[in-house]
Amino acid sequence: MRRLLLAVSAFLVIGLHGQVDKKVLNWYNGKAPGMETEKGYKKFLKKKKSTTVVVAVIDSGVDIEHEDLKGSIWKNEDEIPGNGKDDDNNGYIDDVYGWSYLGNKDGKDINEENLEMVRIYRKLHPKFDGKVEGDIAAEDKADWDLYQEVSEKIDAEVQKYKGIKENYGMLAKQILPMVETQLKTKFGDDYTLKDVKKWKVAEGNAMEAQMKQLAIAYVSGELTQEVIDEGLKQISRMLDYNYNVEFDARHIVGDNPADFNDVTYGCNRVEGPDAGHGTHVSGIICATRGNDLGNDGVADNVQIMTLRAVPNGDERDKDIALAIRYAVDNGAKIINMSFGKSYSQFPDEVYEAMKYASDNDVLLVHAAGNDHKNIDEEPNFPKANYDGKSEIPLLMTIGASTRFAKADKEAGEGLAAAFTNYGDKSIDIFAPGHAIYSTTPNDEYQTQNGTSMAAPMVSGVAALLKSYYPNLTMKQIRDIMVETGVDYNGHEVILPGKEELGDFGSLSKNGKLINVYRCLEKAEQMSK
Repeated sequence: MRRLLLAVSAFLVIGLHGQVDKKVLNWYNGKAPGMETEKGYKKFLKKKKSTTVVVAVIDSGVDIEHEDLKGSIWKNEDEIPGNGKDDDNNGYIDDVYGWSYLGNKDGKDINEENLEMVRIYRKLHPKFDGKVEGDIAAEDKADWDLYQEVSEKIDAEVQKYKGIKENYGMLAKQILPMVETQLKTKFGDDYTLKDVKKWKVAEGNAMEAQMKQLAIAYVSGELTQEVIDEGLKQISRMLDYNYNVEFDARHIVGDNPADFNDVTYGCNRVEGPDAGHGTHVSGIICATRGNDLGNDGVADNVQIMTLRAVPNGDERDKDIALAIRYAVDNGAKIINMSFGKSYSQFPDEVYEAMKYASDNDVLLVHAAGNDHKNIDEEPNFPKANYDGKSEIPLLMTIGASTRFAKADKEAGEGLAAAFTNYGDKSIDIFAPGHAIYSTTPNDEYQTQNGTSMAAPMVSGVAALLKSYYPNLTMKQIRDIMVETGVDYNGHEVILPGKEELGDFGSLSKNGKLINVYRCLEKAEQMSK
């Protein structure tokens, strides 16, 4: 039974979503630790005019017909739709709303993909299969070490997820009834989420602590049969595609992913088969404000340029580099990058693309990742401080915060999201990334967690500032966002991935949380 409890607890950390409640809806636009967006609009923007700002969303795709994104989708006015020609001579045929690097002209799309470590394994396996260390020449030693590293990681991850998958068959039959029984025994028939959170766990009783965590998830609607079924689907997909060394989907687009001069691939189907992630990100940036539909985006005069380059698996370096350059060349001022990975085969090319954007005064906003690891010490791509190269001034890396300012170890709550990556040399600022309700395809909405949600908060703030203060450069806007953040140095939090308390200031460069009101106040001063 302990193994079952651990399996479910681990899955809950991955990031599930339940139904929205009034406390969650638009909390990120509210008072601190929200961003005080509404306060900023009322104080500074009531009678101001704005200009439209283009934000490129490099992601899984976007539902460009969503009811809450209407009027906020970028359109390439220099391209004549459906004529099969490259009217604007930018190298892309019929790129009316952006481009997909994951589809072909015959209507097929890449949806599932490997992790980068699996691609590395598949590339090196023919060279090292059956060999031992004594067989390896000096010039091949680095590749051999990498091959051994990824081989061990793949084996370990496959075994871990196989174990979790085995337990899922018993979850609905054993865990849910057990949680219901425990709740009834402890609280009777009448209890609330607040009551469950006050459950006093006996010191040192790890089983009871896990039971409380599951009870909170159950009462809040995060642990249901639907959630368990979705979890099983996710785990199966990871085993079948992400970690499967026999699976390779790249033949669908037909390019050579190692040749960055081979650029005549892709299609104009920007939504793709699974646009959930990219649509959620876009809604955070600019879902129509005040229309009583779903959530309110941060910015109110944005056009989303859709660049589909992130599958269910790790993105390809080539797709990302080309998407960044497309965004810059076609007028985007902000590029949202809610993706990342632990390995990169072509980091130089991605670095040069990001530098190209920064050199052209385009802000890159990158999600830090959800592995609760210190990315000062562990690899995380793309990154600014790459192998001694000069830092990219307009690349920001964003950590995820929650709506809970006070640290509560028993409830598992605190200002820093439990999943967020961190680093006092790598993270520029924190932004809301937990329990974020936003748009999903087919006019729907969901609550999701992740630094993927925190990054578009910052992209939205940057777009808002550029929209109302167009004379500010993106460098000035970046500096405003960092300088005016709410200072939480010395604030006690539960450290991500740990059960100990620590200083929020140790998790980023400056210990700050982004704040729209303060940004607008500073921008107003600078504009005068």
